[in-house]
Amino acid sequence: KEIRVKVKDLMQTSVATVRENETLTVVDDLMKTGWVRHLPVIDATNQLRGVITQRDVLKASVSSMAGADPVTQQRWLGQVLVRNVMTKKPITIGAEAEVSEVIDKLLAGKFGCLPVTEEGKLVGLITETDLLRHLQTLLKKKRATSRSSPRTAKKTHSTTKSA
Repeated sequence: KEIRVKVKDLMQTSVATVRENETLTVVDDLMKTGWVRHLPVIDATNQLRGVITQRDVLKASVSSMAGADPVTQQRWLGQVLVRNVMTKKPITIGAEAEVSEVIDKLLAGKFGCLPVTEEGKLVGLITETDLLRHLQTLLKKKRATSRSSPRTAKKTHSTTKSA
């Protein structure tokens, strides 16, 4: 039987967001305290402007390999604006789309998330983690179903007849 799950069934609707004019210090703090790797960037009307990821912040950071101490690193992040680092015009998906379409887009673009939009406004976010949680649920259900259903042993039929 085919499974038809929609984005709205799995997406997160309570999503931390940032604005284009905020600094990477804000982004870094949100990511560390909220345990998130992706932040949608919105404007005052909740229109999606972009996405900033943990990888974007790492690329823009002063490396500790360059000998920069944590204070210098934070000072640097405080000078870089989200608009200069974010992915502008990210690939999005609608809440009514099927999850198989999300998977196709994530794999094709090597993304970790897709913003969920309705008429350009952010309504949620769906991530690899959301998909893995769903897969975990399906596997647990399948395991529980296979344990509770009576097992039927395969009968082997002999081709020889007894006299």
